Formats: sequence, C-alpha cells, structure tokens
Amino acid sequence: MLTTKIPATVVTGFLGSGKTTLLRHVLQNAQGRRIAVIVNEFGELGIDGEILKGCGIGCDDDGRERPGQLYELANGCLCCTVQEEFFPVMQALAERREQIDHVVIETSGLALPKPLVQAFNWPGIANAFTVDAVITVVDGPATAAGQFAADPAAVDAQRRADPDLDHESPLHELFEDQLSAADLVVLNKIDLMSEAQRREAEVLIRAEIPAEVKIVPARGGELPVDLLLGQQRAAEAHIHLRESHHDHEEAHEHDEFDSLVLELPAVDRERLMAALAGLAAAHTLYRVKGFVALPGKPMRLLVQGVGRRFDAHFDRRWRDDEAPSTRLVFIGQGLDAASLRAGLAPALA
Repeated sequence: MLTTKIPATVVTGFLGSGKTTLLRHVLQNAQGRRIAVIVNEFGELGIDGEILKGCGIGCDDDGRERPGQLYELANGCLCCTVQEEFFPVMQALAERREQIDHVVIETSGLALPKPLVQAFNWPGIANAFTVDAVITVVDGPATAAGQFAADPAAVDAQRRADPDLDHESPLHELFEDQLSAADLVVLNKIDLMSEAQRREAEVLIRAEIPAEVKIVPARGGELPVDLLLGQQRAAEAHIHLRESHHDHEEAHEHDEFDSLVLELPAVDRERLMAALAGLAAAHTLYRVKGFVALPGKPMRLLVQGVGRRFDAHFDRRWRDDEAPSTRLVFIGQGLDAASLRAGLAPALA
C-alpha cells in the first residue's frame, strides 16, 4: 500500500497568458513521469483537452486515448465547483494512485487558486495528495501595459459566460488573488517585451507576492520541467495565511453569452486566417479555438484566437480512423451561426 502523497501542481493565470502552452511543454518533456491532467475548460467543446491529447497524454503509442489520464471539467469555474466537479475526480485518481506520479491541474482563467488549494485538506484527498506548488502564469506584455490580460474584454466575457461563477471583481483584484497564492510566478512572453517593460511588469508582480516567491521569465512557457514540478511546497498547509479579495465575498449574478461550434470541410489556411480576422472585427467575438483540415495536408492545424489576435500551427497527423474536417468554437456575444458561416465561406478550399 502506498503511503507517499502524490504531488499536484496547480497552474493558474488569465485567459491567453499561456497556461496550456506551458502544460503542453511539461507533457512533452515529462521524462517518464506518469502525469494525470485535469483541465478546467468552458464552452460547448473542450478544445484544450484535445490539445493535450495531441501531446500524447493519456494515449497509447497508436494514438488511441487511454482512459483515466485526462480529466476535463467543463461545467464552470473550478474554484466555484470544487465539491461538485473537482472532488469526485480526485477521488477517482486516489483509487489509481499507484499508476500516477504527478497531477497537473490547469484552472480556467478566472479561477481563484485559494479555494482549490484549501480543498486538498478535505478528508478523502488529504491522505492521497499534496499541492506541490501553485504556478501563476502572467502575460508579460499585458501586465506591463496595466491590462493584466492580453484581451480584458475576453476575460470579462469568460466571467459572464460561466453560470457557476460565484465571484466577480475588477481584473486587477483577480490578478492579485492569483498572485497571492503563487509559489512560483512565470513571467511569460518576455520575447515580446523590452527590458523596460519587463522591469515594470516585475515591479507590479513583486508588490503582490512574498519575497521568497521567485519570478522566472519564459518564452512560450518553456522552462525546465524540474523547476516546474517537484517544488514540495505543501501549499495546502499554509494557504490559509494568504489573504485574498474573495475570502468573504457573496455570490453574484452573471449575464449570458454565446458559444457556437461550426463544422466545415477543408479550408485554405491563408484565407481562413483572413476570414477570422474579418469576423473578429465585425462581431463581438472573444475567443476562437479549433482544429482545421487543409487540402492535401496530412497534418491537423490547430487555430487559436483571443480578441483579434490569431495564431495557427500543426499539432499532429490525422489518424487513420479520423476523417479530416474543420471544427471551430466561437465564444462571444450576439453570435449568429449563419453570419459566421457566411464570413468563413471565402476560406473554403
């Protein structure tokens, strides 16, 4: 019988800060570690889960998914649904503890780390897991600009999108609360910053964290895995000492939003990116995520967009049992499927 607790790393940060990119890097450089992943996604289709499956996590050598390695929580902000969503998953993982070396939890962009870390003191979890560290990923350029998130409107839309969210506050307060729980801060996207901007961002961050918490710079979340995993902080033992803006906050009501999934045949890459930019300019569109089929290409194209910024790269080959197709998730307000389809028509191959 195993008596050693399984370390769990909590990765937090705003929408677009680079949490999934950092997690992808960890999984691609796991060095034999058996890592179970919990992804707190929102929206009609959990694209982040697909991204992580594309890294090989939870998959056999032939690419088929192996059950029990990737858990996707699609029903609300993780910190607000700890009892309903998080606890049952951790119980399931505890039953398989001999198969797991580490757990990594990627929270949604609005999750507060403190309630989640406190849950590790609950009976049924406390004897099986310990919080190795809370890692807060910060968008460097956005922080230096005083926005904290690359697209504040997208973060606000994410806030309104979640009917289970029971905390609502200004962006800077959420930023401070995510930093207050951090055992390590990753200042991401430093390749997009000047030295002056980097210093400015570090000053803002340092004001919100204890002196012993390190700020490490990163490009695309690429840091040594031994730095990210294995910190042995046991954060659940002292998280009650970290004050946050939301320790005594009451529940709030939230507005509605739109989440649409569009399926298309193969498209032209350049025309698709131009069409998406046009849609972002013409509609209240906050986030686009999906996979794209290109004519004659054996590789699957991953497309992601926040606000009016879009990027794309190939993530893996289409499997033999997959029919290449294009599937995009749109998150925003006042979205109309017919209008979006019409805007994408020029991209059809």
